[in-house]
Amino acid sequence: MKQAIVNAVVHTGEEIIENGVVIVENGTIISVQNEIPNDIQTIDLKGNHLAAGFIDIQINGGEKFYFSQTPNEETIQDIYDASMKYGTTHVLPCLISSSRETILQGIEAVRDYMKKNNNGVIGMHLEGPFLNPQRRGAHSIDQVRKPTNKELREIIDKGKDVIKLITIAPECFTEEQLQMLIESGITISIGHSTITHKEAQVYFSKGINLVTHLFNAMTQFGHREPGLVGAVFENEDVYAPVILDGVHCDYAAAKIAYKLKQEKFFLISDATFLGRKVANFNWDNFDAHLVDGFYRNEDGNLAGASISMEEAVQNAYNHLNVSADEAVKMATTRVASAIGLKDKFGKIKTGFPASFVEFEANLSTIKTLDLMK
Repeated sequence: MKQAIVNAVVHTGEEIIENGVVIVENGTIISVQNEIPNDIQTIDLKGNHLAAGFIDIQINGGEKFYFSQTPNEETIQDIYDASMKYGTTHVLPCLISSSRETILQGIEAVRDYMKKNNNGVIGMHLEGPFLNPQRRGAHSIDQVRKPTNKELREIIDKGKDVIKLITIAPECFTEEQLQMLIESGITISIGHSTITHKEAQVYFSKGINLVTHLFNAMTQFGHREPGLVGAVFENEDVYAPVILDGVHCDYAAAKIAYKLKQEKFFLISDATFLGRKVANFNWDNFDAHLVDGFYRNEDGNLAGASISMEEAVQNAYNHLNVSADEAVKMATTRVASAIGLKDKFGKIKTGFPASFVEFEANLSTIKTLDLMK
């Protein structure tokens, strides 16, 4: 059945169409136009704004379950359902540093889920376990390790078409292992790393153009050693995702990063759980406790985030002095581009999924409008 979204300010990701009409059929956008066809069911937005649904490429849990603890389809469903409440229609459930068995279990769970459900679960983010222990953050020291050729090959082979993104500390890899990963086609992100500015240039020259949660778990910018942060600022092709909650990254630092990175600046949640419904969580050597609205471990260190993509977009609008259209792009088109999926997600365009957000001009309210079902 065809439907028409009418009386909307349409943010396509490429332009803004006043009083636009979006025609949808069988969960797919088939046209973006100005005229309303005859004899079609309409959804009247009454002058509100419409954009593609948000994309979160780093989310660890839903409202109840944590993916690394219970890497199964129930947890994936929880992550997806919870995300949909906050404007996020496409997700990469994130598995942090874990045992070989848990990683393989997570891969199979995502694969099986995607076979059964044609929705916004578009793959998986494997954050670790091949990280630098000096920058492991909240990751368990018992799970952080260097790769072996055997384990890396197994993850690549088993994760084919499932793992869309992997966070690594490249200094922990041999040249052979790094080349193996580059040739796999999985998008590589540098994170939890001690590499210097000079070393980062080498890895960026190999085609790696993404880092994990800019500023966090990496070498900082200094006037004598610009660090990985400085290398990200210097290289215009490198994408810079930020957890925009004011704590993982001060808004002033985020504003500077945005001025330097512009279209390569985008948003992630890195949520431990969504909705702040889980107050205390313990698993393996990982613990997280909700303190003043933020997750911290027993040592007082940040243990993942608590914001949603909805909040991140609102924070961008309110604290970075950007337009609503620009804030929305930070959660849609820019995210899709960073993981090589700009031709599939993040825009209101013919052939793209009929998953949207409806919002007021100042982004004070954001609602999910999903017509994929």
